[in-house]
Amino acid sequence: MTVTKTQNDTSVTLSVEGRLDTITSPDLEKEIATISDANELTIDFAKLDYISSAGLRVLLSTHKSFAKKGGMTIINVSETVLDIFDVTGFKDILNIK
Repeated sequence: MTVTKTQNDTSVTLSVEGRLDTITSPDLEKEIATISDANELTIDFAKLDYISSAGLRVLLSTHKSFAKKGGMTIINVSETVLDIFDVTGFKDILNIK
């Protein structure tokens, strides 16, 4: 998994590429921890191939922490990942565009 960070004032975009699973989710967590001063977070999943329950856990905890600020948005979600969000109920919790 590769994570690319783009920061604009208090807004950050993380572009995630590859697989977000048990092995790679700690890397995303570490990257998110470095942007704790940001108010808004956008996560771009245009190049995300797969997400596991470990990845979903990271998204849920990140959603909770950014809900107290400007919020978290997930963009460019593939049909495969969107199906996972739908089956798990995350589609109703997360702000997905």
